[in-house]
Amino acid sequence: MSDHNPGLRPWRDIARRQCRQIMVGNVPVGGGAPVSVQTMTNTPTHDVRATIDQIRRCEEVGVDIIRVSCPDEASTAALKQIVRAARVPIVADIHFHYKRALEAADAGAACLRINPGNIGSEARVKEVVDAAKANGCSIRIGVNAGSLEKDLLEKYGEPCPEALVESALDHIKLLQDQDFHDYKVAVKASDVFLAVAAYASLAEAVDCPLHLGITEAGGLIGGTVKSAIGIGNLLWAGIGDTIRVSLSAEPEEEVRVGYEILKSLGIRTRGVKVISCPSCARQGFDVIRTVQALEERLQHIHTPLSLSVLGCVVNGPGEARETDIGLTGGGAGKHMVYLSGVTDHTVQDADMVDHIVRLVEAKAAEIEAAKLEAESTDAGKIEAAE
Repeated sequence: MSDHNPGLRPWRDIARRQCRQIMVGNVPVGGGAPVSVQTMTNTPTHDVRATIDQIRRCEEVGVDIIRVSCPDEASTAALKQIVRAARVPIVADIHFHYKRALEAADAGAACLRINPGNIGSEARVKEVVDAAKANGCSIRIGVNAGSLEKDLLEKYGEPCPEALVESALDHIKLLQDQDFHDYKVAVKASDVFLAVAAYASLAEAVDCPLHLGITEAGGLIGGTVKSAIGIGNLLWAGIGDTIRVSLSAEPEEEVRVGYEILKSLGIRTRGVKVISCPSCARQGFDVIRTVQALEERLQHIHTPLSLSVLGCVVNGPGEARETDIGLTGGGAGKHMVYLSGVTDHTVQDADMVDHIVRLVEAKAAEIEAAKLEAESTDAGKIEAAE
């Protein structure tokens, strides 16, 4: 069933900010392209095997772009092998040494994460820009409230939206002076209010894509909440072209949370969207453990579809009518299963999880087959027209 049909339910519609598009490898960012999900490895980049293994886990949960830190020559030396092994574009994280940016560009990085003002002289900025141009790299300007320039802190007294935006505009000018325009910008802060205000202001001042994030957000639970509030507010306002959820957790968890934020807003869907109740004394089965088991068992499903898991018949039938597959708790260990919103059959406790997994897998296969058939039909029509 359709998760979001623009215009049909106008109270769900999000008018995205218009901006120009850049490419990060083969991933379009901005200009109406789908909001992409990023993360960053936390392995030593010079440990090629460990870094590739971590990248592979992130790819399995749907990451679009991955950033790796390049603080030294050993890291940039390893980058070529990492880029070759990765199935998604790799962003090289560069801070103070411009030579690392040159090496990363030559090694095949799709994007360089830098602050041009930290690179050094205008001549060094030009060298980095020339390397980016020669290698087809884009650049991400990364402004952070925790590392604002000293003169801006003195001017404003503390990190504030105006200071973050001014820093971003200063860095942008350094690239524009070199006739370089393939950049995106982030103005991150750990303070949700500060970050949201800064991004909202920057969105009005520039026409480039924006990379969203609440930096140093915290652990899995606290960081998820902060990120959902901050990133979610901005996306709801139509601001943001690519996101990274910064958690003190494994990178693949950042990717999962990023997709959940996008799914909640109907901006992008991947995998199974689970709608489940918090459970209470009315539940006909153990909702919490059932949902945990289903989420674990259904991670391999990439096809967007919806599953409702409700413990009783109070809200269960209503939610089931809006999902592809629904499960509502009943009495005596006998529970109702809904397919495409319609009551279909019952299932017993012992078979419930396995049964729902099979139904979801079958529905995903059905959706994919229909998609392939539609693509084949469209291709045939185009060929006939030509």
